[in-house]
Amino acid sequence: MPVNVIDSVLFGGLFGSARMRVLFEERALLQRWLDYEAALARAQASLGLVPVEAADEITRQARAEHLDLESIREGIDRTVHPLVPLIWQLAGRCEGDAGRWVHWGATTQDVMDTATILQLRDALALIDETTADLAGILADLAQRHRATAMAGRTHGQQALPITFGFKVAGWLAELKRHRGRLLRAREGSLMGQFGGAVGTLAGMGEGDVDALAVQRALMAELGLRVPPIAWHSSRDNPVECAVVMGMTGALCGRIANEIIELQKTGFDEVEEPHASGKVGSSTMPQKRNPMLCESILTLARLTQAQVAVAMDTLVYNEHERDWSSVQMEWAWVPELCVMCQGVLELTSRVLAGLQVNEARMRQNLDLTGGLLLAERVMFALAPQLGRQEAHDVVHACAMAAHEQGRSFSDLLAADPRVNPHLSGEQISRLLDPTGYTGLATEFVDRVLADRGGEPFAPDS
Repeated sequence: MPVNVIDSVLFGGLFGSARMRVLFEERALLQRWLDYEAALARAQASLGLVPVEAADEITRQARAEHLDLESIREGIDRTVHPLVPLIWQLAGRCEGDAGRWVHWGATTQDVMDTATILQLRDALALIDETTADLAGILADLAQRHRATAMAGRTHGQQALPITFGFKVAGWLAELKRHRGRLLRAREGSLMGQFGGAVGTLAGMGEGDVDALAVQRALMAELGLRVPPIAWHSSRDNPVECAVVMGMTGALCGRIANEIIELQKTGFDEVEEPHASGKVGSSTMPQKRNPMLCESILTLARLTQAQVAVAMDTLVYNEHERDWSSVQMEWAWVPELCVMCQGVLELTSRVLAGLQVNEARMRQNLDLTGGLLLAERVMFALAPQLGRQEAHDVVHACAMAAHEQGRSFSDLLAADPRVNPHLSGEQISRLLDPTGYTGLATEFVDRVLADRGGEPFAPDS
């Protein structure tokens, strides 16, 4: 039975996709460690430090399927060391004396840090792909409802008319910004690690050995940037990725919360996908609950928790390195990546099938009897009365409509400060909500035309 819900047979589908989980399976992690060991041997062989035949043999044997996972687990339990049992097994499989060259000049954290970066590279590429899919869905939704008028709300109250496309375009613009941030974080983070015991590369030997040339060759083998200095105690690159993933998850949570609000009885303006057979309640047959959106909110909150864990690793790294923060990455990196991509997929699922009730949106625009257009009336009166007096006049009529249950339009038409300047017909026209959405449609067009958040550049 899995301890973590993302690996649950019953609930795992709501907490992440199989495509992401496979990147963090244990054999996948072992393979990243082995990729490092093989790349190191090849880099050293290219500089004449290791026999070419030895590097070739290490590369042949550096396959996760060749290793005994249970034996490695037992070795870790016995040695309390995460990598030594793998090095023993890899070296033991190599023919001749090739095994003696395994892990030459590196330290365990070099291998494990670089493996984390390699995992992040693959995970963030998948997250970007899923983000692009969601952006496409949002763009289609914004375009389709570019001019669909609805009530805009502030402080939980109707404020002014907007369009539903305008609301969706706001989500899309933010998602594009997060995608750009993720691109920059990924590019900055794709930096390998090769520093040896305390980061000085002293273990590469002295004299004619060019340790920096080995470092450059190793990073070229792995397709990673060369670090200017060892970052054993500096966890800022993975944490930067975590923060952006957390921001992305938070946006998905906000979208889901908005859908929940607009789906509430009395609003009924949108509804998450409702297919035949979906059950809202085991006891109330009539319920159509926003269960998918609630799952999105769950994931959004869990991603925030993982970001807090990641941030903590920036503080507690003693001296040149220790393991307390690195081991935390074994937990938060896979969980956050799985949940971030999962929340993006789930949000895409909801928005792709979102039911938009345009008729109810139009009906709700008239819910307050024209009070939604008080600002418009105020500005129509302002040239004659001045802005502040116009505000006071309209405010008085609006409060009377609220408190006395009277018609706002009738109160305006009867007010001697208003009727010399606005006829009943003009007031009716001013209180038409579909004519006061400002530049909502133009802003939708601007967001749709924005090219922000281009895809990741190919790995070099």
